[in-house]
Amino acid sequence: MSRRVLARLALVLLLAAAAAWAALHRDQIDLATLDAWLASFGPWAPVGYIALFAVATVAFVPGAVFGLAGGALFGPLWGSVWNLLGATLGASLAFLAARTIAADWVARKAGGLLKRVIEGVDAEGWRFVALVRLVPLFPFNLSNYALGLTRIPFAHYVAATLVCMAPGTVAYTWLGYAGRGALSGEAQTVRYGLFALGLLAAIAFASRLVARRRTSFDWIEADGLRRRIESGEAVTVIDVRGADEFTGSLGHIAAARNIPVGELATRIAELGGLERGPVVLVCRTDKRSVAAARLLWAAGFSQVSVLRGGMLHWNEAGLPVEDRTVVAAA
Repeated sequence: MSRRVLARLALVLLLAAAAAWAALHRDQIDLATLDAWLASFGPWAPVGYIALFAVATVAFVPGAVFGLAGGALFGPLWGSVWNLLGATLGASLAFLAARTIAADWVARKAGGLLKRVIEGVDAEGWRFVALVRLVPLFPFNLSNYALGLTRIPFAHYVAATLVCMAPGTVAYTWLGYAGRGALSGEAQTVRYGLFALGLLAAIAFASRLVARRRTSFDWIEADGLRRRIESGEAVTVIDVRGADEFTGSLGHIAAARNIPVGELATRIAELGGLERGPVVLVCRTDKRSVAAARLLWAAGFSQVSVLRGGMLHWNEAGLPVEDRTVVAAA
């Protein structure tokens, strides 16, 4: 067993142990206990609180517990700041843990509806994170791990989490500040109101994902494309960069045909009967390939894939390239 697998297994066991401990001792996590524990930190109490909030988030302790406690212990202003930092740190740790443990495995194994859903979430990126953070339809602790299984950039995830959790964080903090003795009942009132607003927002956002799925295409990784080419599969690779880039510093995939994206609409006829065969689109990153994929989909191509990360990722993976122009047969 490799060190990487052992490290992942150790991380899984650590997270499971933390979650189990938190579940068994959840009744002991109350305002009085937190207040007494933080008093031992003196002026470093905010740092201890942020760290505890982060660890509790990773261990599936409900964020509302700390959201209310922060307001009661530190007041509305600083309580909001410490709550937001603790929740964001915890969400980021859970995201990274999920990505480290299982993101690659999910990317390889996901298929059918799950694959399309993940691709839709990837395409929305930070906008989907914003939806999850702004509405309480998605369990906070679980969504942190679920988002780690996507390919949303970590920086985008953290930024959207920090900004879009602010309204809810402030609401819970002020609620905790306003009523230390009657928090649970008021919390339910706020939760139901936010739930109704969140449901409306989710319905509106769902139409975007549905529309995207109607014009969706598949993503393919560099290693996956290499294996398909080497296996002799009848896949057509189309490089939609300009001719100068095609023979430039990044080179091109040996099997690729060069049809710049600006010419693709007028040269679709050259592709003949490829509507029934798989097509993989390549560019420098994957932006132009996405535009080309939508064009081909509208023209009737049903098996269209985009090389994720384009030639940049292909080169980063150390896969073979050619720097000379290859003239494809008509």
